Amino acid sequence: MPSSRRARPASVEVTGGYLERLPLAAVASGAVDHAEIWTFAGRDGESDRDRGLADGTPDPGSPALTRRVFRADGPAPYGSAEAVDFIRTVGTPDILCVWGLGVDAALLDACADSLKIYNSIDAPALRIPEDLASRFDLFLTGAEWQSREIEARVPGARTLVLPIGPAFASGQTFFPTGADKDRDVVYVACAQPYKRHDILFDAMARRPGTRGLLVVGYGHQADEFRDRAAREGLDLEIVGPPGISHDQVNHQINRARVGVVCGVDDGAPAILTEYQLAGLPVLANARLSCGLQFVTPETGIAAHEGADFAEALDTLLRNHDRYDPRPVALSRWGWQPSMAVLTETLTEIRNARMVR
Repeated sequence: MPSSRRARPASVEVTGGYLERLPLAAVASGAVDHAEIWTFAGRDGESDRDRGLADGTPDPGSPALTRRVFRADGPAPYGSAEAVDFIRTVGTPDILCVWGLGVDAALLDACADSLKIYNSIDAPALRIPEDLASRFDLFLTGAEWQSREIEARVPGARTLVLPIGPAFASGQTFFPTGADKDRDVVYVACAQPYKRHDILFDAMARRPGTRGLLVVGYGHQADEFRDRAAREGLDLEIVGPPGISHDQVNHQINRARVGVVCGVDDGAPAILTEYQLAGLPVLANARLSCGLQFVTPETGIAAHEGADFAEALDTLLRNHDRYDPRPVALSRWGWQPSMAVLTETLTEIRNARMVR
């Protein structure tokens, strides 16, 4: 998030997915003047480079956001001579956020003056080696157990339970549309085993007549899901893969009465609060590793798989009109309160640096 690269836009909308919302929130709140998303070619960044976004042109969806793609020199943690040269030419970002599998020591050294934030995104608390982790100023986690694990592995680590998915929620991207509710339950998740779609299938089988909807961006199990639904006589509609836009996801969510999260070994999924912003109560697996703090009596129910999950789904479907989760999500986990917490913490870190 470099703050001096260009003037701050007069108006900034915090929209998009979990990658876009935090940097846009930083600009909208005035914490920085400009934000960029950097990815690496050869993996997920290759498609961006092919689309001509490698040269730092503004994101088509927001003039406050720029995307750059750098050539990776090897596997993760990613090293990139291109990225290091760029930083040396234009200067270090005020804040460097690193997600997932991380970057190498050379890139972190080039950003020595930056405030450096790490978030693993998925359930493993730390997906980078301890020697790299020790260079970060702050770790964003999805649950207290992740914070404790990082603090045990990285002496002096500072942690904050503020997962970038369900926190920094965007009410402009996900909202009630007033659409007809032609589906009972929706699950937005990739078609991979760790998302535990089998728990939803079991609940639907235990509750005959349930109308289900899966929204699948990617994954190898979509055909398996279609075969199982047909074999078991379940009323299940599957949208995707390929993935659809955020606008279309919001449209699909609004067709249902209840949103579910079935995974166990999962990070704090962004969809937890995206359901809520669209006005849907949430049913989550009570063994979800990260993110159960977003499921409260005002926003939904957490239940164990099996009969309990099916009964909880039945309860939510009977009472879904009594829930109004959107105001709760905006006031507790929207981008404004989340950015306020993050800004306060970064100010404390800056002040501590000054007295060293």
